Amino acid sequence: MPAPTRTLFRSARARTLAICAAPVVALLAVAALAPLPFTIAQPGGTVNVLGADSGKQVISLKGVPGRTTDGQLRMTTIVVTGPQVDVRLRDVVSAWFRTDRAVMPRSAVYPAGSAKENEQHNAEEMKKSQTAAEQAALNYLHRSPDQVKVDLNLADVGGPSAGLLFTLGIIDKIDGDGRGGDLTGGKTIAGTGTIAPNGDVGEVGGVPLKTQAAKRDGASVFLLPRKECAAAKQDSPKGLRLVPVDKLNDAVDALKALAAGQDDKVPSCAA
Repeated sequence: MPAPTRTLFRSARARTLAICAAPVVALLAVAALAPLPFTIAQPGGTVNVLGADSGKQVISLKGVPGRTTDGQLRMTTIVVTGPQVDVRLRDVVSAWFRTDRAVMPRSAVYPAGSAKENEQHNAEEMKKSQTAAEQAALNYLHRSPDQVKVDLNLADVGGPSAGLLFTLGIIDKIDGDGRGGDLTGGKTIAGTGTIAPNGDVGEVGGVPLKTQAAKRDGASVFLLPRKECAAAKQDSPKGLRLVPVDKLNDAVDALKALAAGQDDKVPSCAA
């Protein structure tokens, strides 16, 4: 008799577990199909601010002759899924295990509400960034805005994170390294960071993805806000030198040292 009793007990337990598991399985199935409040980000395009974008020079000058430059200064971007695109559990799981993808809260990426409102917000932030870049560059060069007029053109890019690269581009176009050479030293330099008129460099988002875009497009050096070193080092591509800066002067000095072959004078996120 003991054996049949154990068999009946196991069968009853199996039925109980099956009954209890059914709602869980159903919930998981619903969760897998339901849209989640996230966006998926990945490396976007880069633009050489010393060159042209969509047929127009990114930096145009009036009042001074613009220098012909070698090398590149590439501002970097990330691309995110739109606010109306459904992101599901499988997308989040897939992105979680990839270094070229990042899962971000939708509210953090689209804080302004609708897609149109967010687009307008990003355009306004880009305009402020361009104005601050012009002011920071002319302050650094001790030039008056009455003497030099700067026109910045960049299509289909929003937000303030190109400020540092805009500023460096203006300086290179007007003065180079101050000794007749290029600020880039002929290299392909990339980077990201906001800029204030006084030259302070501010934090931005998506730095690990931007380093991948930079390396993909030929950069050997990446300038970034110092506070974002830890994030950048996590998935930094091999062969890309991370140079942290707090102020515009830090970035200019680092580029001049690199151009002169004085690598020991260049800060590093590895230090």
